Amino acid sequence: MQLKHIHHITADLVLETGLHIGAGDSEIHIGGIDNAVIKHPVSGEPYIPGSSLKGKIRSLLEWKSGRVQENPLGKKEYEEASGASKEAVKHILQLFGISGDTGKDEDGTNFQKQIGHTRLAFWDCPLDAAYAQAQRDNDRPYTEAKSENRINRISGVAEHPRQTERVPAGARFTFRLSLKTYDGDDDSLRHTLLQGLKLLEWDSLGGSGSRGYGKIRFENLCIDGQPVTEYAAIQPFGT
Repeated sequence: MQLKHIHHITADLVLETGLHIGAGDSEIHIGGIDNAVIKHPVSGEPYIPGSSLKGKIRSLLEWKSGRVQENPLGKKEYEEASGASKEAVKHILQLFGISGDTGKDEDGTNFQKQIGHTRLAFWDCPLDAAYAQAQRDNDRPYTEAKSENRINRISGVAEHPRQTERVPAGARFTFRLSLKTYDGDDDSLRHTLLQGLKLLEWDSLGGSGSRGYGKIRFENLCIDGQPVTEYAAIQPFGT
């Protein structure tokens, strides 16, 4: 297997609704935010971890393949699939990788060789530099506090008030990932990736998506500096 090219995919990731990706705080501060967003430890700016993007896009593609399960797809699911579903599972494994445990025996090693190395590499997405500077220049915070509660169905009284920190709608992040191409690869891997990005736009990123959080869109999507003109017409579920 020979590496033929590394393509660079870039875009502006724009929030259409507030985004919450938790920081995993272990402390509760009285009177403070209950659920803080993840921030850069030096600049204090919120960012989107590459792991969050990779996990969500892979999950959506696995659901679309019809082979989703509790754990990420692997050799067993590929062998049990057939037809278009089998091809979809293969593309997912080629793009996102397979477990290192797969190669414990000769059969698993041969399968690893068939799938090849992981094609995708995700970067963390920092705030767009111009957006972040505008926030500072206008003395605007990077985040907002969203107040929420639970309504008692019988009494109609609001209970358990809490504040969730979000990056507000309109924020812009710098999106970047790379796609490796090996000999024998064709445009189907690129198409599967674009389907995954479209599914992310149609679904949500981060927590509380069912309550309207995490709606995003990609702008200025490019591969190796060239606009991806076919992206607007991508239909993951066909026409």
